Order: sequence, then structure tokens, then C-alpha cells
Amino acid sequence: MTWNFPEVGYSFYERRLQRNLAPERIPHHIGVMVDGNRRWAKLAGAPTSHGHQAGADKIHEFLGWCEELGVDVVTLYMLSTDNMGRPQEEIDQLLDIIANTLDRLGESNRVRVQPVGALDLLPEDLGAKLVSLAASTATIDGLHVNVAVGYGGRREIVDAVKELMRDAAGKGASLETLAEELTDQHISSFLYTRGQQDPDLVIRTSGEQRLSGFLMWQSAYSEFYFCEALWPDFRRVDFLRALRDFGRRQRRFGS
Repeated sequence: MTWNFPEVGYSFYERRLQRNLAPERIPHHIGVMVDGNRRWAKLAGAPTSHGHQAGADKIHEFLGWCEELGVDVVTLYMLSTDNMGRPQEEIDQLLDIIANTLDRLGESNRVRVQPVGALDLLPEDLGAKLVSLAASTATIDGLHVNVAVGYGGRREIVDAVKELMRDAAGKGASLETLAEELTDQHISSFLYTRGQQDPDLVIRTSGEQRLSGFLMWQSAYSEFYFCEALWPDFRRVDFLRALRDFGRRQRRFGS
């Protein structure tokens, strides 16, 4: 029998990490910036689309880890409004991969999917798929997955304020009254993630240490964890380390 000592060592390490995670310290809501697919493809000498596909495959693996560990909500930053300015061929390939990823999520019958983004920026068929999937999975009592596609943090806040103002006007409120009574809770109630708890933990892969517009409003009091691994290389042990790090922090919520 041949032993693979690095794999055996990591297996023991993973189990030890998981045993030491306190259930009450598992984040309720995790936001993930799935970064590094293109660099992964370049390092592998593969087409960019291969990197995006490897990243999509990792998403399904990651969601399984979240289900296993008791995470309730995951927000996946899959395509930003800035990303949509990339070469059209890459965008078309990425949109096809996202569509296939959505199909797999729907076929699993295990997760509730909610679109988070400006659907008007997406091709009509992809926007329709997101709306349909949200409706067909709405009653699933499982992991809640927010799919951030065509998402920009500034765009979300602008959209929320516009919708809030239209709602106030429809109720006959004047602009002066709205200005006097407006609170942050009012704006929160018109965000794409309305009704959800803000993310407790935001993970970004690839070593980049910036928010890039991800959940700008909602992450005001989130904890952040930056991992050097490119997203397709993100391992379960990396996730457990992020959870261990989160569990050791004292959240102050601005106090």
C-alpha cells in the first residue's frame, strides 16, 4: 500500500479544524468573491474559459461544504458590472457557464436561489432564467444562495434609492418629508438582499485585498478573510481556516 503523506496529513488537519469549530460561531451568511479564475487558467496554460469552468465547478463543491457545516446563506459574486466590460467572447463564454451553473443548482433541488444584481444588464434569456429559478426554488428549505450576476455595489444603492423614492411618491409623500424621515433601515429595505441578514463573513480568494464593490452597504460590519489561493484551487481546508479565523474574532459592530 502506498501512502500519500501530504494528503493523509491534510485529512487529519481538516478533521481537527472541523472538530474545533464551535457550531454557534459558524457564520449565518457568508459572502464569497470567487476571484482568480483567469489567472488560474493562465498559469495552467489553458483558455480563459477553462478557468471560469473550473471556478464554476468549485462553486458546487463549496456549497456542499456550507451545507455540511450549517451555513444558512451564501452570496456568490460571479459577475460584476465592471466585468461586463471585458472582451465580448470572454463574456459570452462566462455567461454560458453561469447559465449552466444555474441549471445545476436548480436540478439539485437542495438550494434556494435568489438573483442579486441588475437583471436589465444581462441578456434577456439569462435574466429570465434567474427569475424562473428564483420562483421554482422559493419554497426549498435549504441553503439560500444569492447569485450576484450583473452586480455592482454602487448600482445596488442607486437602484434602492430610486425604488424607495418611487414608493414614497406612490404613497403621496413629498420629497421634503422623505428627506426628513429617511433612515438607513429604509434604504436596506429596498436593496437586492432585502429581508436578509447582512453577511457575517466575506471571503475573497486570489490574494487581492479590496472589496471591489461587493455588498458595499451590507458589509459595513462584516468580517473579512483574504486567501492567497486562486478560486479554483480553494480547498476545504482553506474554508475551515477562514471559519476558524472568524470564530476567534470579537465582532464589535462599530462600537
